[in-house]
Amino acid sequence: QCNASNQHGYLLANAFISVLDMSPRMLGPNNQLIKVTENKQIFLDCPFFGSPLPVLRWFKNGQGSGLDGGQYRVYINGSLEIKRARKEDEGIYTCVATSIMGTAENQVRLEVKEPTRIIRAPMDQSAVRGSAVRFECVVNSSQPTSVSWTKDDRPLYLGWRLKKDETSLTIPNVNEGDKGTYTCTVRSEIDQDSASAHLTVLEEASPNHSVSSALPAGRPDPPTDLDLSDPTARSVRLTWIPGNEHRSPVTEFHVQFEEDRWEPGKWQNLSVYPGDLNSVILQLAPFVRYQFRVIARNSVGLSEPSQPSPRYTTSGAPPDAIPRDLRGWGSKKDNMNITWEPLRDLERNGPHLHYCVWWRRKDSGEDWNNVTTYQSKHLVHPTGTYVPYEIKIQARNEFGHGPVSNVVIGYSGEDEPTDTPTNLQVSEVTNTTAVIHWTPVHMSSVQGEFKEYRLYYWRESSQLPGLAVSKEKKTRGFYTTVAEPSGLLADLVPYSNYKMFMVVANNHFESPPSNTVEFSTKEGVPGALRFFRINRRSLDTIHLEWDKPQEPNGVLIAYLLKYQTVNGSRLGHLHGETFLPNVTEFTLRLPNPTSRYNFMLAALTKLGTGVVYSEESPHFSNEAYINQVDIATQGWFIGLMCAIALIILILLIVCFIKRSRGGKYPGGVFLTALTHYLVRDKKDLPLDSVDQKDPDGSFDYQFQRSL
Repeated sequence: QCNASNQHGYLLANAFISVLDMSPRMLGPNNQLIKVTENKQIFLDCPFFGSPLPVLRWFKNGQGSGLDGGQYRVYINGSLEIKRARKEDEGIYTCVATSIMGTAENQVRLEVKEPTRIIRAPMDQSAVRGSAVRFECVVNSSQPTSVSWTKDDRPLYLGWRLKKDETSLTIPNVNEGDKGTYTCTVRSEIDQDSASAHLTVLEEASPNHSVSSALPAGRPDPPTDLDLSDPTARSVRLTWIPGNEHRSPVTEFHVQFEEDRWEPGKWQNLSVYPGDLNSVILQLAPFVRYQFRVIARNSVGLSEPSQPSPRYTTSGAPPDAIPRDLRGWGSKKDNMNITWEPLRDLERNGPHLHYCVWWRRKDSGEDWNNVTTYQSKHLVHPTGTYVPYEIKIQARNEFGHGPVSNVVIGYSGEDEPTDTPTNLQVSEVTNTTAVIHWTPVHMSSVQGEFKEYRLYYWRESSQLPGLAVSKEKKTRGFYTTVAEPSGLLADLVPYSNYKMFMVVANNHFESPPSNTVEFSTKEGVPGALRFFRINRRSLDTIHLEWDKPQEPNGVLIAYLLKYQTVNGSRLGHLHGETFLPNVTEFTLRLPNPTSRYNFMLAALTKLGTGVVYSEESPHFSNEAYINQVDIATQGWFIGLMCAIALIILILLIVCFIKRSRGGKYPGGVFLTALTHYLVRDKKDLPLDSVDQKDPDGSFDYQFQRSL
């Protein structure tokens, strides 16, 4: 503005200057750190200025397009609103102001913390005067916290009596002044939580206290007051109030869920949590209408289920899972079935689940063929015979596309092999084995997955005239791809005539047979006898009877019998007998009829002894094993006899002494008669014709001495 003036007055003139261009500049502090708890709304400020007015955009971690829309909103003043902060929202946010004059930027670092929660709150208590009370206050927090207590909404003075630690408040020697409402408050840098409990002071103990304490423990009461909070797309916080523990602490809480879309009415296990928790975050699947219930467990057992919580519906999302067991296989020579296991109900994540399947010939470099289907299979037709294909799959729903699977290799159907093994030969034949050789086929002629060279062989006849054999075909597979293959055929029957041929096989078909080869196995040792029986026809003989072997395995030349006595674990001398091949029975005279015998019988060919058939006698209902003992050789019996003889001798001596002195020998009738007999028999002395009986009832025998 300019001013022109003289004695007549003045005149003003104005001029306007406008600053039309100024490069953008940031007006706020650089590199701010903002902390917020999960599921809370947050504003990230970015004040700016410039001329012309710059365009402001926000970026996260320096990547991607600008943040706007969905849970983000950018205001004209530069602030970025995050409607509900989640853990995945953590990071460095950059605001960029852009105009024709240039750009300016600033950064804000966002940290998302779990909310501070009291997971075991103090509970209302009644205490007798003079007893102690303990209020718990257990906290779960991802950040430093401080715990404070108030009583009746006033700061609690601890003094010397009350004791506080990180998880509890203890009040010893409770008195009337301690009653009231106690509140535990937990504070962190960005949030806080609190819980209260009331203390009632009783004048004296309840008369039923001792009775109650003596009661046995019981199952806990079901939890109550289930509450859902802090909802997110795939989680929710479930809180409950534990029921009465009934004198046994709760060790676990079982959380179950029921959904009404796929399996309504069926309660399924979700998670198990420790007994000191009553607030947990449940990890959920998208697009499910949940309701929850909680069951408590203590040492006695499970409580009844709680009442169900309110329904909670998670939002939909693209599938997370990849269909399992993706395969390609042919049911005919000109097709390929692509099959897979469909996603489970809780893996759908949204409505209208379908699958996109891609396939192309392996190593062909051609474009992928694809199809979209709601089924769990797709038929590719027509195809070549046993052609390898690359296959992949993706699950999709209304909300988007899931991850694509890895490529798997499948094959179209197989057909009969066109070539046949040739020049089948046999060498190195023994009595039970043979080595075989053949010329292989070209692998391309198999027209499928090479499975094996399959040998069919059977026993045509025995080299022994008149012996019937089974002609059942047997198979033996050989997996080999060498230029000059060979294999060992084992477990053949000796002294037999065999036939065999070979085919090449894939999973479903066999080629035409090769040339048929005949060969004969050599002689071997005999097999087991058809039977071996032992019959006892008298006390001193045993009759043995047997039949020739089921498989002689050669020309029989004899039977060899060996036998020996058996007394417990003691074996007697081994005896042997040899019989001609047409003899099938033998009678053995027993030197000791009370002995048991072990018999061993085998057939012989010129190569040796065959399978031994062993039997033990007796095998009769009226015969049993007795451990034979000669009683006359036993020490106890000899001692007893000696004692009896000594007693008799002493009695005789006493008797002779009394008689020689003219005394009387009182005794029983048995002893008197015994003495009478011994004296008369041994001395041959005559006795009086009349026995003089004493008044006491005894007899007085008088001996006459011969002169």
